[in-house]
Amino acid sequence: MLRNLAALGASLFLLACNAPPADLAKPAEPMGAFKLGHAEVVAPNLQKLLVSRDASAEEWSAAVDKALEERFRRFDGDQYYHIGVSVEAYSLPPPVVPGKSALAVRVTVFDDATQAKLNEKTKEIHAIHVFESRLQMTREDQIARLSESIALEIEKWMRQMHEEKAWFAPRNGAEGVVADEPGESPAE
Repeated sequence: MLRNLAALGASLFLLACNAPPADLAKPAEPMGAFKLGHAEVVAPNLQKLLVSRDASAEEWSAAVDKALEERFRRFDGDQYYHIGVSVEAYSLPPPVVPGKSALAVRVTVFDDATQAKLNEKTKEIHAIHVFESRLQMTREDQIARLSESIALEIEKWMRQMHEEKAWFAPRNGAEGVVADEPGESPAE
């Protein structure tokens, strides 16, 4: 009986570790005047690390782009910003092989109005899943979970930069004025 209870507890713990981000179901906490213009994801230098299943650059680009769109389209600020992501490395261990699923990316954020980078040097961000049950996860599940995690880590970093450097602060006279599309001038 005790063994069954322990197994149930361990199963519930592992399921919780693999749950998708619950914060996406809630309204987004504003991040200054941030509104996503474009999210561009590339993977020209993709490296497979350690013992890993294969995944193509196209698969990673599509999965990370989807996760970024889901996370950042929730923001409805007044100023457009663009996020550029380069997927650099990944690890997708098979179910019975010990190891950690991981994803490494480089991120640049651009201000649409000034056409300038907010971060001069690309920011390297990692998502590492230490406690996960890969027994029931497909390769596609691992890719989706890592992509969701990396999008969350990017948001955390962007929030930190907004707090420290006021990255997404409303510009003078810009409150309430929204361009119809990124790259266009606001309607007069």
